[in-house]
Amino acid sequence: MEADGLSTTMEEGFKGLLRLMGSVKNYDWGRSAKESCVGRLYRLNSGRKIDEKQPYAEFWMGTHDSGPSYIVEEGGRIQNGYANGGGVRNKCTLKDWIEKNPSVLGETVLSKWGTQLPFLFKVLSIEKALSIQAHPDKDLAILLHKEQPLVYKDDNHKPEMALALTEFEALCGFISLEELKVIVQTVPEIVEVVGNALAELVLDLNEDDEEEKGKLVLRKLFTEIMSASKDVITEVLAKLISRLNIKNKVRELTDKEQLVLGLEKQYPADVGVLVAFLFNYVKLNPGEALYLGANEPHAYVYGECVECMATSDNVVRAGLTPKHRDVRTLCSMLTYRQGNPEILHGTAINPYTMRYLPPFDEFEVDRCILPPYSTVAFPSAPGPSMFVVMGGEGTMTTSAEVIVAEGDVLFAPANTNITIATSSGLHLYRAGVNSRFFEE
Repeated sequence: MEADGLSTTMEEGFKGLLRLMGSVKNYDWGRSAKESCVGRLYRLNSGRKIDEKQPYAEFWMGTHDSGPSYIVEEGGRIQNGYANGGGVRNKCTLKDWIEKNPSVLGETVLSKWGTQLPFLFKVLSIEKALSIQAHPDKDLAILLHKEQPLVYKDDNHKPEMALALTEFEALCGFISLEELKVIVQTVPEIVEVVGNALAELVLDLNEDDEEEKGKLVLRKLFTEIMSASKDVITEVLAKLISRLNIKNKVRELTDKEQLVLGLEKQYPADVGVLVAFLFNYVKLNPGEALYLGANEPHAYVYGECVECMATSDNVVRAGLTPKHRDVRTLCSMLTYRQGNPEILHGTAINPYTMRYLPPFDEFEVDRCILPPYSTVAFPSAPGPSMFVVMGGEGTMTTSAEVIVAEGDVLFAPANTNITIATSSGLHLYRAGVNSRFFEE
């Protein structure tokens, strides 16, 4: 057997399943080790003890260099970093293995994206709001990576989708013109920052105006707030919080006002608290999904989700974060599109599986919940797939049967037929290249 990969006979025409060990991220917005789905998955997946003092925020499954997945020897579930009868294969990454075995991606995927897996699969456990951010389109990503490679670590765009595991809250995209006018009229602290003249421009807009005019006014409003001095923001936020606390004694605060109070406790004197008024506040139930295109502002607020995206880690941040902020880039890159985001509820592809198809070529996600004593088939797809088991246990059968349970992550090559069965119940998710891509 080769020291850094599967045996030669196994590599040629490989149609089985590769068991993987994912990577974990301990960002400060993550949930505590005991409460985090990410922490539990990582412990079961890696066999390693988790640090009770650390937050567990993201579990990565894919080929991105910032959080690679490693191939695990067949022969059992991982224990203490090594599987029974095997282990992590000399730190052989999935990326390295695919580069040596490009046919596992399928001809169409290989032709479009090369040997890079086009999607990155994650699980997120969020206790504290993430930064107000956007992801650059392909052209901007190339430019940012060239100019600031230590900040923007790859040259790819990053459209993404979050599929709720629990009740999930997010800020996503700009509110409608009608809602924006209400905010300008009812949040005096915003007018104090931007001035009466700009506030009047917002109030003078109407639905008959050209779309570009509305975008220009919104862009100026957002940029003025984001560019305000720290002293100005500190002063107006103190007024805002005081006003809301007084209002709370005489009436019930709106969901957005309650959100703002919570954000200010997490990020005192942060401009992101004020601009939260300008974004749609979205609440997802388990099984609902939200997708985000390039150059769209958003911030995940609370909950746990499965997330899938193009293979990138490019984030332009400008609020609710202690990390590097790039306000000028963020304000210049946004589309300033207004209105509620689309919520995906999935389309049934069999009695146990819902498919979520965002308008991006790189990925789709399937949510499969099998009751006891049931079986489901995943027909072969022209591209690769990644599976993560969230609960229960069962078997996945290709040319051979593999026992799977909570925490297992598996890679399936293109053109692989898979049958999944369980006697006790099984809950898993699959990421793959968007089916519509192969229909074009």
